[in-house]
Amino acid sequence: MPLLLALLLVAMMAVPAISMAAQPTVNLGTTASFAVLAGTTITNTGPTTINGDVGLHPGTAFVNTGVTLNGAAHLTDAVALQAKNDLVTAYDDAAGRAVTSSEPVELGGLTLGPGVYSSGGVLGITGTLTLDAKGDPNAVFIFKSTATLTTASSSVVRLINGARFCRVFWVVPSSATLGTNSIFVGHIFALTDIHAQTGATVQGQLLARNGEVTLDTNTITNGICLTVTPTPSPSPTTSPSPTTSPSPTPSPSTTLVPGLPTTGYPPGDGGSPWLLVAGVFVAGVTLLFAAWRLRAASRRRN
Repeated sequence: MPLLLALLLVAMMAVPAISMAAQPTVNLGTTASFAVLAGTTITNTGPTTINGDVGLHPGTAFVNTGVTLNGAAHLTDAVALQAKNDLVTAYDDAAGRAVTSSEPVELGGLTLGPGVYSSGGVLGITGTLTLDAKGDPNAVFIFKSTATLTTASSSVVRLINGARFCRVFWVVPSSATLGTNSIFVGHIFALTDIHAQTGATVQGQLLARNGEVTLDTNTITNGICLTVTPTPSPSPTTSPSPTTSPSPTPSPSTTLVPGLPTTGYPPGDGGSPWLLVAGVFVAGVTLLFAAWRLRAASRRRN
């Protein structure tokens, strides 16, 4: 019985440690270089800037009128096919992560630390959602919708304390819509479509597995994301303790007895002459007593 209780205690202590363990990032594979990737079509209205590659597979329709592309276009080629396959793997990885915290459908107004989040329904952002990495540049944030992701006009995803766009992932089993003039951060894994409305800005990726991506006067920027080794804070240097000089051994004090001469010897010291005087006194008394007894015995004999 004691052994069973001990094992239960260890298990209870281990559960929080496992749940609080840092999430590994989602491996994007060859998808990592793409800013926009779709299954059917990519269309655009107005001047749009795409910083990163663009890919389509199996579709071929890329309406690039007004698009400034700072990257390569891969339309139904082997590179696009591999990227789509890697997107499926990444989607399944993120979707399969265990939820660490349940949040409301509306994420606007919240400040969240690293973890895997789900509302148990759709996801929406009105106002500002703040993601706090707590000083860890490799902190991972995963948001899982059960259907759609919708951000309101002028909504913002804000990163603080070392949070990085390349560690934020959105799993959308249906379609994602980014509102007018919204500022969005992270990788969107949408099973069907992604719609970026007029003036929406994205730092990350728009990745639609099976459907289309529509753009309208947007800026989509994807960058290289490296694993950062956090620099540990230096431990404070402890100054050595000063060496304490040994205290001098105090000389034994001499107790002065009024009326007696000072001998320079402390009481109880074997060299004290007063012990000698006492011994002589006792010996003298003993001798006098013995002499008296002898004299008394002599008188009786006479």
